[in-house]
Amino acid sequence: MAGSQSSHGATASNSIDVEGAGEEAGNGAVNPKYPFWKHATKLAVDPSGRGGNMRFRCHFCMNDFSGSYTRIRAHLLKIASVGISACNKITHHMFEELGKQDREAALLLGNTKTRKTLPLPPYEESGRSASSRKRKAAGQQSEISESFHSELRQQADALIARMFITGELLICYSCLSFVGVHFNLARNPYYRVSYNFIANNKMGGYVPPGYNALRTTCLAKEKKHVGRMLEPLKSTWPLKGVTIATDGWSDPQRRPILNFMAVTESGPMFLKAINTEGETKSKEYIYEKMKEVVEEIGSENVVQVITDNASNVRGAGLMIQAKYKNIYWTPCIVHCLNLVLKEICDPKKDDIDEYEVLLFIKEVSDLAAFVKNFIMNHGMRLSMLNEFSKLKFLQIAETRFASVVIMLKRFLLIKDALTQMVVHSNWATYREGDPITAQRVKELILSDVWWDKIEYIVSFTSPMYAMIRLTDTDKPSLHLIYEMWDDMIEKVKVPIYRYEKKELHEDCALYIIIKKKLLKRWAKSNTPLHCLAHSCNPRYYSPNWVGAVRGRVTPIDDHEILQMRNKCLLKFFPDPNDYKTVKKEFADFALMMNAFQDADSIEDRDDFEPKQWWGTHGGSKVLEKFSTEVTWAVLIIILLQSDAYHAGPSRMWDVGGDGVESFTGVGMLEGADLTLDEPELEAEIMDALT
Repeated sequence: MAGSQSSHGATASNSIDVEGAGEEAGNGAVNPKYPFWKHATKLAVDPSGRGGNMRFRCHFCMNDFSGSYTRIRAHLLKIASVGISACNKITHHMFEELGKQDREAALLLGNTKTRKTLPLPPYEESGRSASSRKRKAAGQQSEISESFHSELRQQADALIARMFITGELLICYSCLSFVGVHFNLARNPYYRVSYNFIANNKMGGYVPPGYNALRTTCLAKEKKHVGRMLEPLKSTWPLKGVTIATDGWSDPQRRPILNFMAVTESGPMFLKAINTEGETKSKEYIYEKMKEVVEEIGSENVVQVITDNASNVRGAGLMIQAKYKNIYWTPCIVHCLNLVLKEICDPKKDDIDEYEVLLFIKEVSDLAAFVKNFIMNHGMRLSMLNEFSKLKFLQIAETRFASVVIMLKRFLLIKDALTQMVVHSNWATYREGDPITAQRVKELILSDVWWDKIEYIVSFTSPMYAMIRLTDTDKPSLHLIYEMWDDMIEKVKVPIYRYEKKELHEDCALYIIIKKKLLKRWAKSNTPLHCLAHSCNPRYYSPNWVGAVRGRVTPIDDHEILQMRNKCLLKFFPDPNDYKTVKKEFADFALMMNAFQDADSIEDRDDFEPKQWWGTHGGSKVLEKFSTEVTWAVLIIILLQSDAYHAGPSRMWDVGGDGVESFTGVGMLEGADLTLDEPELEAEIMDALT
C-alpha cells in the first residue's frame, strides 16, 4: 500500500476522513503524534542533504515541497513565516478538523514526553555581608526576613518566571518550537490582581483552572458576565441612536474576517466577527451581513453605517441606505484622505499632465525608501545610525494611512544623525560591499536640494496628515469635518505658493491638482449628516468665528449646507408635521430666537463645546436629542480607555509585545511607532528623547 501510494500519489478529497485517510505514508503507519503525514505522500529524501528534510506531496493541492513535519503542518494549518506556502485547497471545515487533529497530537505529546524537572535558582540573600550570612547559617533568621518570607517569595518569583520563560513549550513541542509567554503580560492588571487575591485570602490548596476549564467553563462564565455588563449600554440605543462601524481584516492564519461594532455616546461595543473564507465579498454578500446586524440592533435605532471606500462595501452601504429610510451610509474620512495622499504621492500615467507635475513627489519618496533600505538591511550601518540617533527608521506598511508622509517626516527628524553617519570615518569601512550604492546614499544625504524637496512635500501634505491624526482617534469629530476640510484646503495652499514664490491670486499647477483631488474626494464622501452635524454646532453661528476668516459664513448662509441639511431632516422626520416642527426649532436655534435668545446662551456659543452648550442651553428637545444621536457618533474606536491602561504598572500592557519596556534604548523603536496612533503620548515620548 505504501509503495502504491508513493508511485501514484494520492487524490485530495473535499472532506477529511479522520479515521482512514492515508493511514500509511512512506514505509509504515502514521505516528499519531505526527498526524499530518497521513495527508501527504513522502517521495524521497531531499537531495540537498539538509538535515532530515525530504520531498513530500500534499494530498489536497497536489504540490510537491521539501521539508520536515514542521513544514507539512505549517502548510496545512496556514502558518506563516515557516518557509512554505499555505494550502489553497483547505476549506473552513477542513481547517477546523485539521486543528482538532493537531490539538489531539499536542496533548498526546505532552502526556508522553518525559521532561526533566530543573531545580529552581538557589535562594540568595541580597545585600548581606559574608559575616551576616555566617550568622544566619548558625541558626537565626532575622525578624524582617521571617516576616516577609523572603525565601518563599524568591521561590514563588522563580516559579512564575519559569512559567513565562517556558511558555507554550508543551503545546508547540511537536514542531520543536519553544514559545515563551510575552513578558508584557505581567503588565496586565488582571495578572496582578489574581495573584494578590489568592495571597490575601489564604487559599491553601488552591489549584488554578486547567486547559479545558479555561477554554470552556471559565470562558462561558466570562462571556455571560460581559453580556450582563453591556445591557446598560444597549438600553441607551433607542434614546441616543447607534452608529455601526464595519471593516475587514485578516487574522494570523490569513482568514478573512468581517467585524461589526456598535458605537454610541456611551461607548463602543463589539458585536460580531464573521469568517468570510470561501465567500465572494460582493456588495450583495456584505449587504446581507450588514442587514443582519441592523435588524439585531433594531433599524429604528441605527443612525448611520460607516465603512471604508472600497467599491463592494460602498455598494453595500448604499443598499442599506436605500432600504432603511432613516439610515445613512458614511465613508470613513481617514480612508478618504489616505486615498488622496496615495493619488498625490504615487501618481498614475492616466493623466500625463498631472503625472508630470506630481512626479517629483514620487521620485523623492522612492529615494527616501532607497536610503532607508540601504541602511536598515545592513547591521553595521544600522548600528552606526543608532549611535547618532535615539530615533529609528520606521518600518511602515504600505497599507498604513499616510505612509509616505510619515516616512518623510521621520527623515527630517533624523537628518542630523544621517549626516553625521555618512561623514564619519567608519562609513568608508562599511561601504565595501557596495561602494557605488554607498556613495549614492552619501550624496543624497549631503544634498541640500534633496532635503529642501522633502521639507516642501511635508509642508503641503502636513495639513492632510494633521486631519487624519485628528479624526483617527476616539474623539468625536463628525461635527468638525465640514469646517476642517475647507480649512485644510486653504492650509495646503500657503506652503505651495510660498515655495513657488507666487501671489495668492495667481495659478499654480500643483495646488490646482491637489485642490481638484480634495474636492473630488469630498464630493464623493460628503453626506447630509456632515452638513447637519456642522449646522448643529453652536460655535458656527458666533460672530467671532465667522469674522476670524475672510469669506466665512454661517451654516444658514451656505447654500450647499442648507440643501443637504433639509434633506437630512426630511429623511429623519418624514411626517410633514414633525418636519415642520423641527424646521421651526432649527430656525430658532440658528437665528437665536425665542428659547435661544438668552444673552448667556449667545455668549457661550464661543467658548462651550457643542455637547456642553446643548446640555446647558438646549431649548429644543428634538434638536438636542438629534444632536446627541448624530453629532457624537465616534468614527474611529479605541476600546482600551480605562485609567489603568494609561497609567501605572499596567500602562499599555498590550502594546508592542516585549519591545515596549521604556521609551529609551531598543524599546524606543516601538515607542516611536506608537506615536502614530496615540497622539496623547507623542509629547511624552519626544520629551523622553531630549
